[in-house]
Amino acid sequence: MAMQKRFKVGFGDVFPKGAYLKAGQNGPVEPVLDFNVDKRPDGSRPQQVDQETGLLVWQVVVLDADELAGKKDTAVTVKLLAKQQPVPPENKTPFPWTPVEFVGLTALAYVEETSTGRSRVAWSFRAESMVAPGSAQGQAKGAA
Repeated sequence: MAMQKRFKVGFGDVFPKGAYLKAGQNGPVEPVLDFNVDKRPDGSRPQQVDQETGLLVWQVVVLDADELAGKKDTAVTVKLLAKQQPVPPENKTPFPWTPVEFVGLTALAYVEETSTGRSRVAWSFRAESMVAPGSAQGQAKGAA
């Protein structure tokens, strides 16, 4: 059997030391703009829609807490598909980064061209939802 394009991965396999949401200009969850379609009359770009599900594509940037993560792998983008903007879990820490865990995490490998002309294998991540650490197990059981 051939490997499918996207495959399921465990949260702990990708983020063994945890992940933390990093807020952007418009908060931690931002729409992914669609650069493959024409701009709107006002000059803005529409939000990307997933071709398979018809859901809107959102993204979050997370900090990988693994001290062994390489310089380019410390900040990772994870995309979420949802009708409405996903709401991150409440930050109960005194820090500006919100601990998060992803449910239904999938990965897609691709070749990234660098400015030096060298290529490297990079990863694109998608998740069904994001929850507070430790609550994903209960959510997965409830979904069964």
